[in-house]
Amino acid sequence: MINTNEFKTGVTIAFDGNIYEVLEFQHVKPGKGGAFVQSKLKNLRTGATISYTFNAGVKIDTAEIKKIPMSYIYDNGDNAVFMDNETYEQVEMPKSQIAYELQFLTLGGNALVRFYENEVLGIILPDKMVLEVTDTPPGEKGNSATNTQKEATLETGLKIRVPMFINNGEKIVVNTTTGKYDSRAKE
Repeated sequence: MINTNEFKTGVTIAFDGNIYEVLEFQHVKPGKGGAFVQSKLKNLRTGATISYTFNAGVKIDTAEIKKIPMSYIYDNGDNAVFMDNETYEQVEMPKSQIAYELQFLTLGGNALVRFYENEVLGIILPDKMVLEVTDTPPGEKGNSATNTQKEATLETGLKIRVPMFINNGEKIVVNTTTGKYDSRAKE
């Protein structure tokens, strides 16, 4: 149990039959009436974000979330199969549940898989991933001073905008939060 006055970003709670992660919170003490906590919660089952107001001092059940490092080992039609790097145990996840994350994950790539009790809730990617450019128009020499960009297709099929000097076969760093080019990968 956690008191709403103890909310912190990243805390996971079991509330109203769902599992939520606290994204934002604000303690409010109006001139009249009781204090309350305004919060923004992410449903870990559906990915939906809601705003909810709790009375101050209310106790809410915490949800113990396990994050296990796993490798994406193969695609099984509508499911993605992940394997625990230590126990070699495998879990299947509907690709529709992790469609955004799969844009950054190659076969053999690592991610943290979130579990609540025995339920798989999704995956957590690193903030930045290194991916190879598979298709982009040729770069132009001397065109690195401006912010001009072109479209590039990465090895996962993700299409993003990259600077003009990036060529096919180069490895780049992509921000998984924004889905945008970050930098060239260091050799």
